Amino acid sequence: MQRILQPGEIEALDQIHFPRVLLPRPAALFQERAARLRQLAEGNPIADYLRFAARLVDAQHHAVAGAAKPDAVPADVVERAGAHGMPLLPASDNLPPAWCDTLRELLAEMKADAAVPAALSPTFDHLSSLDSPALDALARQVLADNIGREDLAAAPLVMAALQVHFALRAASLDEKTVPYAEPATVCPVCGGAPVASVLRIGGEAGGHRYLHCGTCATEWHMVRVKCSHCESTKGVRYQGVEEASATPAGKADTKKPVLAETCDQCHTYRKLVNQEQDPFVEPLADDLASITLDLLMGDTEFARASSNPLLAIEKPLVI
Repeated sequence: MQRILQPGEIEALDQIHFPRVLLPRPAALFQERAARLRQLAEGNPIADYLRFAARLVDAQHHAVAGAAKPDAVPADVVERAGAHGMPLLPASDNLPPAWCDTLRELLAEMKADAAVPAALSPTFDHLSSLDSPALDALARQVLADNIGREDLAAAPLVMAALQVHFALRAASLDEKTVPYAEPATVCPVCGGAPVASVLRIGGEAGGHRYLHCGTCATEWHMVRVKCSHCESTKGVRYQGVEEASATPAGKADTKKPVLAETCDQCHTYRKLVNQEQDPFVEPLADDLASITLDLLMGDTEFARASSNPLLAIEKPLVI
């Protein structure tokens, strides 16, 4: 008698074990991200913004040190998520109570820094004036990537505070409790979209592609020849800044640390960062710094699948 194997059973058949999920390490995450942003700022056309982002990530690192330990996830929540194939703690439905206080701490630190552009002071003041219910409402809009022009400058600051707590919460989990979420293109911990995917080196994860959540920094495995947006295995190609033509699926080992992975089925792209080409790549930082690739992709049929949490751009009107 035949039966359908479940994802965990399929993985168990693989003779080579590798982690299905890589949970974040907040104590090092933001420190390494800030360092990478500063490294990538050298000679970059958006160097000033990358240095500002690095300063914001520094503040996140400081906030992690003083943050309280997250509460344990109730057993019934773990069981329900696993049974129904849904993210463990969907971000919008599980805003951490202390995130507003963290935002105010970030704002105070940034405002006191003389290197931070004075033009941002009105944004700092506006956010500081909002009470917690208003901030929660804004947070849900930011997490849904549904913000107006008036909140563009505030969105990265809100996301920065949320990232601190969601990364801490994800780090406190037992990897075995993280469900197999459907669709497989959303974070199994918080339901967030991947900001980019990354080819890892070293250890059991070496040689495998992971999607990197832009909200909680959890990474989850996805095979290389599958679109990270629609999961199609047809028409997946890779394009780089200097390439004259697209590279076919499975040929992402060009001498470039950042490529755009495009899909002919859903007509979207998401960046792939490659540790084999540069061991210091950091998915969110390298995605942000490779904005030139985004500009070039703007002249193609492919739309960006998800945004970078630290850069809010006004969406064009659809008429």
